[in-house]
Amino acid sequence: MTRSKSLRENQEKMLVELRDLRVGVKRLTLTVKEEGRDVIRHRLKSELNGDVPLDRIWVDSKEVNIYGASGDLCVVGEATVRLGAKPLDELEEKIDYLKGRRPDLLRSRLIKVVCVDYAVPLALEKAKAKGIWVLKWSGDLTPMVIHSP
Repeated sequence: MTRSKSLRENQEKMLVELRDLRVGVKRLTLTVKEEGRDVIRHRLKSELNGDVPLDRIWVDSKEVNIYGASGDLCVVGEATVRLGAKPLDELEEKIDYLKGRRPDLLRSRLIKVVCVDYAVPLALEKAKAKGIWVLKWSGDLTPMVIHSP
């Protein structure tokens, strides 16, 4: 076997492994988002005695991982494995974008929420200051706040 043929075969194996890795990461991301929606929906039922169906939506080219509305209540949020400061800013930007482009999706009461596996302390401080409810399956990391948008 020539050296170039061996290199080509190794490159092809690496490309297959890379594709498999991308598929795995995509599944994990979808699972985190789905789990986040389930956890938040369950907590909303127990805290507010109401059912708010949650799903992801696209507004123009922006994805909102967690969105739901029922009556005068709206939930807008994200789900992530690790929470730093950047996803909090992105959530606020998405809410502002909804206010400007799709105010019909918002209601008179708004819950901003992020479901996580782990949150760095600085992010929790920032979330608390911005009134963003941060939780994980085992409980609240910051309190739920209901805003008037």
